[in-house]
Amino acid sequence: GIRHEAKVPGPQTQKLMDQLKTQGGMGGAVVFFGDYTASTGCYLVDADGNRMLDMFSQISSLPLGYNHPYLQKAMSDPLMASFAHSRAALGMLPPKELPDLLNETFLKIAPRGMTRVQTMLCGSSANENVFKAVFFWKRAKERAAEGRAATDFTEEELSSCMSNQAPGCANNLSIMSFSGGFHGRTLGALTCTHSKTVHKIDVPAFDWPTAPFPRLRYPLESHQDHNQGEEQRCLDEVRRIFQCRLDEGRPVAGVIVEPVLSEGGDLHASPEFFKQLQRACKDFDAAFIVDEVQTGVCASGHMWAHEAWGLKDTPDFVCFSKKALLGGYYYKDEFQPAQGYRIFNTWMGDATKILFFRAVLAAIEKEGLQALVHTVGAQLMGILKFAACSHPELVTNVRGVGTIIAFDCATPALRDQFAAQMRNNGVYVGTNGTQSIRFRPSLNFNLEHVAEFTRVFQQTLSQLAE
Repeated sequence: GIRHEAKVPGPQTQKLMDQLKTQGGMGGAVVFFGDYTASTGCYLVDADGNRMLDMFSQISSLPLGYNHPYLQKAMSDPLMASFAHSRAALGMLPPKELPDLLNETFLKIAPRGMTRVQTMLCGSSANENVFKAVFFWKRAKERAAEGRAATDFTEEELSSCMSNQAPGCANNLSIMSFSGGFHGRTLGALTCTHSKTVHKIDVPAFDWPTAPFPRLRYPLESHQDHNQGEEQRCLDEVRRIFQCRLDEGRPVAGVIVEPVLSEGGDLHASPEFFKQLQRACKDFDAAFIVDEVQTGVCASGHMWAHEAWGLKDTPDFVCFSKKALLGGYYYKDEFQPAQGYRIFNTWMGDATKILFFRAVLAAIEKEGLQALVHTVGAQLMGILKFAACSHPELVTNVRGVGTIIAFDCATPALRDQFAAQMRNNGVYVGTNGTQSIRFRPSLNFNLEHVAEFTRVFQQTLSQLAE
């Protein structure tokens, strides 16, 4: 259970922070240092010996908490050592076991109708390469309309691309994204990211369009008319952008969206919104990209959150990372590049992570974790909704799907105070948006953990209400 030894961050963490600052600071956003040998299950131990109930799970990336037996066992897989110390360039010299491993892992849980997967290193690299695949597809269609093969490049195209100029570089094409979205911090992904100014300030961006994402009011059942109108307003703007860009000779090649806009404040929309968004993509011949980096691998209660939308046709791309333990994306057959070496980097992922992910999928299946997410999510939502009634000055706009759950505080300062107080009381939660607290527990977060959270949550509410 929870154990208090010092304030968080404590003296040992402060000492380590001072040392790390002289080495570069590791990005300058360290909260505290973890003791990952001592951490176990859903409990994270810090450098000062505090044991916290972890409801943020390394920015939503730990599927099974700390030192899980299935992952410990995977360490002794005979392939693990050879994959680790002879790391293969998967796109050029993959291990002979790779096709079978993909069948046993990513293709086993592929979204309906998808038979192709590309592994990558992280979520940003997955999204960047999806954008490239979309542009290859779009240009191949344009060449086909001219009677040319996909790789029948003109001399002008080949020479101009080397100096970043048209027609070789399709500088008129774009990816549409949404306000509040987050897709990564590399340049293309960052152009599609609109959640915090600190991510974007000073960095050049592509001239790509941004559409508004619905801002729903809660509780949903009390605001149906407003929310339907808000979603329609956003869909109308999506279509206006599509048409405007098309008229200007700058067509939108693809649209990227998260099932829940996580960094932007856990923004949700209805299944009908996403159905209509896909319909708009089809009408304007654009790829429909679903970024499931934070929502994938059962966190929503479905293996993939978009499964809850009831789409008649699968998205064109589904991106993953975090709980999948490495990055990558699924894609439809028509988006297979016509040439090798166009989607490529040295490692193209990491074979050791595929072995670990095989163990994760075994745990999900044998321990019934997908069903547990539904049960735990419902319990947490009930507790938070009760708090919104009893402490409306502290907790508002409770929302969630599975264990992807959030609520708002009245101000950013109160939100920061709430998160810090929870941490000092022994529960580590995340923040997002301008004033939201978010919960991202591991899949094995159970009802005993819920009870422990409830005690600390009520203690924190009482302290902040004083």
